[in-house]
Formats: sequence, C-alpha cells, structure tokens
Amino acid sequence: MNYDNDAVEQKLRRMKEDLFAMERVLIAYSGGVDSTFLAKVAFDVLGDNALAVTAVSESFPKDELEPAREVARSIGIAHTEVPTDELRNPAYLANHPDRCFHCKMEIYRALKCVANEGCFLEIVTGYIADDTGDYRPGMAAGAEYNIRTPLMDAGFTKAEVRLLSREMGLPTWDKPSLACLASRLPYGTPIRVETLRQVDTAESFLRKQGFRQVRVRHHDTVARIEVPAEDITKFADAELRGRVTTRLKELGYTYVTVDLLGFRSGSLNETLPRRRS
Repeated sequence: MNYDNDAVEQKLRRMKEDLFAMERVLIAYSGGVDSTFLAKVAFDVLGDNALAVTAVSESFPKDELEPAREVARSIGIAHTEVPTDELRNPAYLANHPDRCFHCKMEIYRALKCVANEGCFLEIVTGYIADDTGDYRPGMAAGAEYNIRTPLMDAGFTKAEVRLLSREMGLPTWDKPSLACLASRLPYGTPIRVETLRQVDTAESFLRKQGFRQVRVRHHDTVARIEVPAEDITKFADAELRGRVTTRLKELGYTYVTVDLLGFRSGSLNETLPRRRS
C-alpha cells in the first residue's frame, strides 16, 4: 500500500511532541496493534516516564495476556497489570448498547488509581482516526476521565499504524484486531462469566485450527462464526467442520453456523438504528 511518507512523518513528529509535553504517561495497553505502537513511541520519547498497563478481567481474551507481556518486554517499557471489576456493575451486565461506556469507566477508574500511585500525569489510549466511524460509547468514558488520544489527535489511520509498526519491527504490525469478549453477545443478552469463558474457549480453539481473525458471536444456543471472506471456503473441508462442530457443541452450543458475510468488526452494531451524521 502506498502512502504519503511526508504526511505520516509529520503525524509521527506531532505525536512525539505531544507525548514529550505530557512528561510522564500511563498507556492503556492491550497488546493490540494500536496500543503497542503507542507504547513503543511513548517509550522511545519518555523512557522510564512511560508505563504500559493492561486491564485484566473475564472480558479480556486469555490468549492475549502472555503475548502482551512478551511484546512489552521486547519494547523495553515497564509493564504492569491491573484487575478490573466491570462484571460487578449491573449496567454493564445488562448489555445495553452503552455497555462499552460502563466497561471503559471501570477500566479508566483502575488506570487512574495506578497513575495516581505512580505520579503519572496523563493516561493515553490507542484510539485512532478510524475509530470515529463506528459506534464507540467508550469514548465518552474517556472524556469523563480526561484520557488523551495521541494517535487520533495526530490523525493516524489503522493502515498507517500498521505500516510504521512494521518499519519499527513490532510483531503486532499485522495482528488481527482485538475486542472485548462481551462484544460477541447481542445487545440485551445478559453478560455472564460462563458465557464469556465459553466464547473465549471457542475462539481460542478456532485460532488453533488456523483462523487468525475470528469471532464467535453468541446467540444463545447458536454459535455464529465470523472469519474473513477468503477463509470461509476452509469450512468445505469435512474434517475441519467435524472438529469445529464437535468442540463447540462440547462447549454448550446446539447449532454451529458460519456467517457468509465474513468477519466485520462490530457486526452486532448492525442492529442499531442508524445515527444521523
């Protein structure tokens, strides 16, 4: 993919200047593409005045934790983990369309405590310019806690973050997008620990079958599998279908389906009324 080198370099300079002016920052770090890039640049600019913090709960895919630790170690940035209690919040468990707001409020509360203890002046997160094109109530939570968004402020797109990550040698440059496990449940379906574990285990199994980008959308007794369109034909293999259906039925699903539209980030938002621009 071609891109304007001068424009991207200008964005990177602005981001570095913004981070330098913050003096001491805590990065909301999941180990995904954007937060890893942010952690790398923040460490390059601020060194020991940058701290990566991963919020850990049943909503965070278990397979992602150790890779996040390894990448932080390879960058050299200090890294810690903090437990969050969004599952104690009835508003989160109800799983209404504002679910992400309640989840992020809990995460930012926990990060704020870590920041205060370590005298970190700012909390930064990896929102990018692309994120303004989807329904993201979590951004309102960020405003409540004055969370900074250096990537978005500089105008970085996902494609630019991936390209620069590759140039920097970050292993996350081509990593599939991440999302909270609760995003697999249709709005209105109550969130339970058992359901999150069911989805997490199902997706972990599918990744072991060779699907890098995968979502298991949970519709009660139905597992609706989303993989990129080019991977759908893999399910023509009878042996693979047998392994997948057997395992997912063991996990409690009665029916196992493949979505013919393929993977779409935030596909469950398709049921929401269209917002006016």
